[in-house]
Amino acid sequence: MLDQVAAALKGARRVVALTGAGISAESGVPTFRGAGGLWRRFRAEDLATPEAFARDPALVWEWYGWRRSQIATALPNAGHLVLARFESRFPDFLLLTQNVDGLHRRAGSRSLVELHGNIWRARCSAEPSRVFDQTAWSGGEPLAAATGEPLPRCPCGALLRPDVVWFGESLNPDDVARATRAVRECDVLLAIGTSASVYPVAAFPAMARRAGARVVEVNVEATPLTPQADFVLRGPAGTVLPAVEARL
Repeated sequence: MLDQVAAALKGARRVVALTGAGISAESGVPTFRGAGGLWRRFRAEDLATPEAFARDPALVWEWYGWRRSQIATALPNAGHLVLARFESRFPDFLLLTQNVDGLHRRAGSRSLVELHGNIWRARCSAEPSRVFDQTAWSGGEPLAAATGEPLPRCPCGALLRPDVVWFGESLNPDDVARATRAVRECDVLLAIGTSASVYPVAAFPAMARRAGARVVEVNVEATPLTPQADFVLRGPAGTVLPAVEARL
């Protein structure tokens, strides 16, 4: 199967990779959901919402500070690094990730769409287009406002919020449009460490196949995506992707 996937990639000009929590879990990033995702007495679903931020922004920022502390020690793994190198191997390559941990950027990926945002950025709660990257942070924690208030504020005076997509929010339409265009035009779609079960991402594999692309699943277990895949490579991305790259 590795040789078949490598052959499909050798003949490809346009390649899209779609990654989910699985590739980050290999680097030790917790999922923050379910029984293993508890923080104090709250669930992610109770804190990652616009309503929670409006009700208690200090609590939400405290939780995101804790999340960043858990992610800060994680390093990109071999799977992240292969995907970064794929940018220079294929004439047209785009990486779509559902992860917010920033590990793909740290691995060197630049042809990248972070569909769910990035936990190391913040944006204005009043003007979402005003985004602040990690250079606006001190020690990984939000800078105190000039007034001495512990919650970070935009220069306009509104509260900053994490630049991530919360439950009940839609993805950035520009990101979705770019992703959809790339999926419809690709020759190969690599789905790595994701079940691709939440829309609009769930539509991407079938969309790629309808356009004539080959769909490759890389995952440690079967997922709802498995029946749609032309090729299935079982195992962690950090092992499977270097094995594919070695055959190119």
